Amino acid sequence: MRGHGFLLANYVPGSSPVHRAPLWAKFVLVAVCGGASFLIADWLVSAAALAALCGVFLLSGAGVRRLLRAVWLVAPVLAAIGLFQWWQLGGPVAGRIVLNVLLCIVAASVLTATTPVQDLLDGVVSLARPFRRFGADPERFALTIAIMLRSIPFIAGAFADVRDSARARGLERNPRALVLPVFITTVAYARQTGEALAARGLGEADE
Repeated sequence: MRGHGFLLANYVPGSSPVHRAPLWAKFVLVAVCGGASFLIADWLVSAAALAALCGVFLLSGAGVRRLLRAVWLVAPVLAAIGLFQWWQLGGPVAGRIVLNVLLCIVAASVLTATTPVQDLLDGVVSLARPFRRFGADPERFALTIAIMLRSIPFIAGAFADVRDSARARGLERNPRALVLPVFITTVAYARQTGEALAARGLGEADE
């Protein structure tokens, strides 16, 4: 299975000010951008916020290529959303919605590009720890996120491989030739992951 990029930028080692920023500050950045995406009502403000955040991403040294790749992966979906909103509500509203979605994606990419995965998971555990009194298990929550971060690129890679194979056979427009192999591969991957977790006693509920 060949490698495929995830929606967000992968970690890039470095010593930039963004890398050295405390993890809680990066979490706050993501939360603020997520909240702002619902509150900003002017596409010009959205564009200015996005430009500033792109500057933060580039300051980290992650590079323009990684930034463009994170945006390119969602470009078809954003184009469809933008066109539909333009038709329904007009250009300014469509632009604001698309820019606000990009704002959230770039903010999350700043976090993932400047934070090692283990540090990110440790931070999630720390954030979830206060909810232990309500029955939450921070370690299991972090494990779920780790599995997600590993599984999504695998599934994306499986789809791309199946699509290329179907195209080589002239079946790129056949839904069965695309969906069924990906479904079988995904189920097999899920079973292997479950068996690996059970073998380590990680998939069983506490007594």
